[in-house]
Amino acid sequence: MNKRRNSLKRGFTLIEILIVVVILGILAAIIIPQFTDAAQDAGASSARSQLQTMRSQIELYRVQNNGATPADDGAGAGPWADLVAENYIRSAPNWPNGFESVYSATTGDLTLTFDLTQGPSPDLNGDDAGDSADVTIIEGW
Repeated sequence: MNKRRNSLKRGFTLIEILIVVVILGILAAIIIPQFTDAAQDAGASSARSQLQTMRSQIELYRVQNNGATPADDGAGAGPWADLVAENYIRSAPNWPNGFESVYSATTGDLTLTFDLTQGPSPDLNGDDAGDSADVTIIEGW
């Protein structure tokens, strides 16, 4: 008995594979920018948290040293050498990319700014653009 079998080849056609690839591409184009925004938002949150911690340590230094502020490490970079030497902090803060500290030894004020040459700033005002308006918000922290 010679029975002929229909040999069915099972698999995906080229069209089906292309449709799946296109759908995956569209989903990736939608999702990836949201992760980029999340990374920038996390950097801004980290910078703000570090700023508050450093301000607290500067204030603690002032209280324990009769109102004297820690010396500037140079050109407004910060009071890190004094604060590390007297065990107020373990090491100088490592600001996220683009963030820079500005310190005034006369008043003990510590602020942050963002260097737009490093890339767009985090979108803090919700206008979908990391621009100078966002830098102004950072400087107001």
